[in-house]
Amino acid sequence: MNHLSRTVKHPKRWNSSYERLLRLFDYYCARGYPLEDTLSQKMVDLWCRQRYTEVNNSCRKRIYPIINLINYMHSRGLTSVCPPQMPKSHRTTSTPHFFTEQEIKDFFDACDSLPINPHHKLSISRKISIPVFFRLLYSSGLRPIEARLLKANDIDLKSGIVNIRESKGYNQHFTVLHDSMLELIKQYDVSIRELYPNRTYFFPAEKDGHHTMQWVISNFNKLWNKKDKPLATAYAFRHHYAITNINSWINEGFGFDDKLLYLSKSMGHGDIKSTKYYYSLTPSLSDILYEKTNADFEDIVPEAEYEEVEQ
Repeated sequence: MNHLSRTVKHPKRWNSSYERLLRLFDYYCARGYPLEDTLSQKMVDLWCRQRYTEVNNSCRKRIYPIINLINYMHSRGLTSVCPPQMPKSHRTTSTPHFFTEQEIKDFFDACDSLPINPHHKLSISRKISIPVFFRLLYSSGLRPIEARLLKANDIDLKSGIVNIRESKGYNQHFTVLHDSMLELIKQYDVSIRELYPNRTYFFPAEKDGHHTMQWVISNFNKLWNKKDKPLATAYAFRHHYAITNINSWINEGFGFDDKLLYLSKSMGHGDIKSTKYYYSLTPSLSDILYEKTNADFEDIVPEAEYEEVEQ
C-alpha cells in the first residue's frame, strides 16, 4: 500500500505527534492489507475503533489525525471513505497539583545541581537549558509545547515580550516576562549562543531541532522524583501560575473582570471559561467573594468546564 502519511500536506503549524500517529496508521495498513493500494472503510473502521484500554479522550487524540487525513483526501476527490465518529470528549475531573514553596525550592535546587560533562556538548546544553526552561514555565504559565517551540527571536530581550506563535489550537498570543526571569533569559541566551550560534529554536536540541515532549517529561520526572513527592507534571507549573495570580488578587480589591481577562489573554486561553476553571481551585475564594459582595459565587463566576490538555 502507498504510504498514506505522505499525502498529507503539513499545515503551517505541524504537531509532531500527528506524524507519529499517521506513521502508525500507515504501518497498520501496510501490514494488515499488503495487497491493497487504496484506503478502504474497513481499514479506517478497525483502526479507529475505541480500544478497551482507551478512555474517550485518548481515543480522540489517536484518531484525530486520521480524520483530518480522510477529510483532506475527500476535498481532493481521493477517497469515498467516511471518517469515523469522534468519541465524546470527557471533562477532566482530576485536580492539578499545586506546588508548595518547599517543593518549588527542592525542584529548582535539583535543576541547578545537574551534573555536567564539560567535554560533551549535550551535557553542557542540558545543564544550561533545563533550569531556565522549567523556570520559564513556572514564572510565565506557558504550556510546555509553547516553550519547546519558541524560536530564537520569539523573545524580545529588551522588552521581555514573548511572541507565542505555536500553541494549542494555533492561538498566537503574547505574554511579558517578569524582570527577574528576563535577566535569567538574557544570561541563558549568551551561554547557549556559544554552543549554538545560529540556532533556530530558543531551546535548541540536536540537529537544529526543538525538544520533544518526552524530553520535558523525562527531565521533569528525574528532577521531581529525587525526593518523595506527590504525583505532578511539568504542566502543573501552568496551573500553579494561574492559581498564584488569582490568590494575589484577594487583598488588592476585586476588579475580577479585568484581571480575569488579562490572565486569560496572557495564558492563551481561547475562551475565558477555561480561565474561570481556576477559581474553583483557589482556596477560600468563594467565601471571600460572598463576604465582599453578598452574592453567590456562581452568580459572579459561572461554572466552567475544563478541557486543557497537557502538551
